[in-house]
Amino acid sequence: MLIETEPTPNPATLKFLPGQAVMDSGTRDFATPEEAEASPLAEAIFALGDVTGVFFGRDFVSVTAAPGIAWSSLKPDVLAILHDHFAARMPLFRSVGTAGFSVAPDDMIATDDPADADIVAQIRELIDTRVRPAVANDGGDIVYRGFDKGKVYLQLQGACQGCPSSSATLKQGIEQLLRHYVPEVTEVRAV
Repeated sequence: MLIETEPTPNPATLKFLPGQAVMDSGTRDFATPEEAEASPLAEAIFALGDVTGVFFGRDFVSVTAAPGIAWSSLKPDVLAILHDHFAARMPLFRSVGTAGFSVAPDDMIATDDPADADIVAQIRELIDTRVRPAVANDGGDIVYRGFDKGKVYLQLQGACQGCPSSSATLKQGIEQLLRHYVPEVTEVRAV
């Protein structure tokens, strides 16, 4: 089994492509070792000690190294864990009863006003069709978290968290795109 790696715009994060599906649908972001207890794979990667984030995408795993850790020393260990996991066809998640695993609720920062339903639908459509695929190519995801008085709230995940260019992506990329197609949007904020 060959696992390819790709750099991401975030120098602390590498994208690993195992050549098969990782998640059947959706994504999953692990920001702490405690969150990673839901997944044997994420838990094993965090157990290396030099990892601050693990993200599962459709066909990739992004891993974020702790500050000051060189990928030249961490990459072989991550590759070994990924290879063993996927070669053995191990489950990605523990069963619900085992570790009290539950998917985090879709935490909204702003409660969408029903009067804004058409605007919110346009925003979600643009995020799902234009933004998320591009961000997934960089090893991350962006999740809609609300719309209130012209402001769109988005959560950055995977390689996007802590990326030096994330604020530029939000302001010069996503905000401009949304403002162009949805004039009611005045600002995009990361949460």
